[in-house]
Amino acid sequence: MTTIRLARPTDAAGILAIYSPYIASTSFTFETEVPSEDDFTDRITSYLANWPWLVCEVDGQIAGYAYASRYRERVAYQWSAECSVYVQDDHHRSGIARALYTALFSILKLQGYRNVYAVINLPNERSVAFHESMGFRWFATYEQVGYKLGQWKNVGWWRLIINEFEQEPAPVISFSLLDQSFVPQLLNDVTGLLNK
Repeated sequence: MTTIRLARPTDAAGILAIYSPYIASTSFTFETEVPSEDDFTDRITSYLANWPWLVCEVDGQIAGYAYASRYRERVAYQWSAECSVYVQDDHHRSGIARALYTALFSILKLQGYRNVYAVINLPNERSVAFHESMGFRWFATYEQVGYKLGQWKNVGWWRLIINEFEQEPAPVISFSLLDQSFVPQLLNDVTGLLNK
C-alpha cells in the first residue's frame, strides 16, 4: 500500500535514512554533515510553517519525500521557491518522485508561488532528465561553485513556472496559514495514480 501525506516531525528518522547516504557519498547535496535526528526534526517543523513537505510511504516505510524552501531572503523574491525530492534506492523509477512533485507544485500554486527552481549538482543526468520531464527548463550553470568529495562542482539551475505573472500580485500565503481543507483529497488523488 502506497500513501502520500504531509510530513510530520516524527518522520525525521525515516527521512534521514534516505537523505544521509546522499550527504555522505554524493555531491547531489552540498550538505556535508549528517544532521542529528533532533536537528532534522526541527528542520521539518520549521519548513512546514511556510512550505509543504510531503512523504510517500510504501507498506508503512518512508520511500521518498519532497519539499519546498525559500529561494532568497529579500521580500521581492517571495513568489519563488526551491524544491527538492529524494527517493529511496529501491523505489527509483516507480513514479514516486513524479507523484510527490505533482502534489507539491499544486500546493505551491495555491500559495501563490510563480517560479519553482530546481538546483542540480552536475553531472546528474537522471535528475536533469526527470526535472525536464516535469516541465523545468535550464537557464544557468554556476561553474565550480562548490567543493565536495575532493572535486569542484558545477550547479545547474532549472525553472518551472506554475502561475501567471499578473501586476500587483498578492503576497504568498505561508503553508501554515493556507486553508488546507483541499490537501487530503489532493494527496489521495495523487496516491491513487501510484496504486493503479
